[in-house]
Amino acid sequence: MRTIVGLLSGLGIALSALAQPVDGEVRKVDPDAGKITLKHGEIRNLDIPAMQMSFRVADPAWLKRFQVGDKVTFTADKVGGQFTITSMSPKP
Repeated sequence: MRTIVGLLSGLGIALSALAQPVDGEVRKVDPDAGKITLKHGEIRNLDIPAMQMSFRVADPAWLKRFQVGDKVTFTADKVGGQFTITSMSPKP
């Protein structure tokens, strides 16, 4: 198992299973940059406190699906050296 985790980490593949869901609110959507800005709670797996920041997205369709003001639940990880949303869904 360690070898697989090390290999995936070395390749920059997100290990979303380690990420915990975080609540957030969409503040900006920038399709040209491939980024979304969220005001969010603490992201423990990345050691990031609650704040507002922009992220790359693993699925470009999210840039069309979500709009400013939407409440979401998401996971994030570091992929290829960049903070990236690895899953995102509307908050019920």
